[in-house]
Amino acid sequence: MLTYTVYSEAGGVGKTTLSANLAKAHARAGQDVLVIDLDPQEGSLTYLLDVEAARNEGGSDNLVRHMIGRPGGAFEDLIRTAEPGIDVLPSHNMLERLTELLLRTSEIEEQTNPDPEYTYPRYEQLHRVLAEARIHETYDVLIVDPPATTGDHLYNAIYATRNVVIPLELSGKGHQSVEGLQDIVAGLESELELEVGVLAVVPNEVKDTADQREYEAALSELGFSVPVSIRDRTSLFEGCWKQQVNAFTYVEEHRSRKRQYELDTLAQFDELAAFINEQVNGAATEQAEVSA
Repeated sequence: MLTYTVYSEAGGVGKTTLSANLAKAHARAGQDVLVIDLDPQEGSLTYLLDVEAARNEGGSDNLVRHMIGRPGGAFEDLIRTAEPGIDVLPSHNMLERLTELLLRTSEIEEQTNPDPEYTYPRYEQLHRVLAEARIHETYDVLIVDPPATTGDHLYNAIYATRNVVIPLELSGKGHQSVEGLQDIVAGLESELELEVGVLAVVPNEVKDTADQREYEAALSELGFSVPVSIRDRTSLFEGCWKQQVNAFTYVEEHRSRKRQYELDTLAQFDELAAFINEQVNGAATEQAEVSA
């Protein structure tokens, strides 16, 4: 199963838009996709994919209840279908309290565990929930969209997926955020004792200025794969948010005429999804050959 988190510590770099369009690109390739919206803020992936969710109902079952071991129903009942091939586990307002509730659960679990050395694995709870639900038997791809901050949301997402895809601006801030993410990934690998793969870096809103070309060239020196660079498509992506659809659907249903540059952008999402797929499948094949 292909699993990854779309993350950048810089906000406003198209993280959620990229998540939605990668989900669609994977679905177009015949893969069944589950997208998990871990962002508690309004205007999240749940909104963009136009999924109905009782996010404001405090008593409703949601992912957080499952993560703290207090589910209100079956995990599969949380999942909504956005369109054929794309299912969504929607956001809920209780995600705002995720850290608080995990800390409270941690205190209870550690106090009641007969092993005095027991440490509650806070960052492993999303992974546990997904494993118990056996989502690997139902889906080909898992994409997690956390908020653009470090903390329990991000750590649970990365522990569950082990891979990241990083959107960024080709600016001083964007370049700095990539270098900072290297430190974050290294810290996670050390703390969680697992290897985190950076599957791709995706420059977004590229305008092909001299400075942007300089930053893009520098990315390869950092050891990251940059399979595509998405040009500035403000009109396209603003239209997606207005209509609550992915870019493929927007071009197909809401453009009176097809613009070649937008079709080229859609092709880039397909190319990026295929590249990410190959990164994971190629690594799995290589590992199998080594084991043999």
